[in-house]
Amino acid sequence: MPLPKISEARDLTDAELAKQILELKQELFKLRLQKATQRLEKPHQFKHAKHRLAQLLMVEGERQKAAAQVAPEAEQE
Repeated sequence: MPLPKISEARDLTDAELAKQILELKQELFKLRLQKATQRLEKPHQFKHAKHRLAQLLMVEGERQKAAAQVAPEAEQE
């Protein structure tokens, strides 16, 4: 299974983005729990989940920076 593309994350709405971030954090928790109890069958899932979470957090940060730059410009006018 290939790693997800960043373009897919950029196409999400803000609500979908927040929802997926929450879901991935929960998935990583479950994976860590499985690893601790030695029930983890697919260790590559860690890499995929962490990679996707990093992408989503980056897109969220980009959007926050863009919104912060637009806000001061609107106040100046």
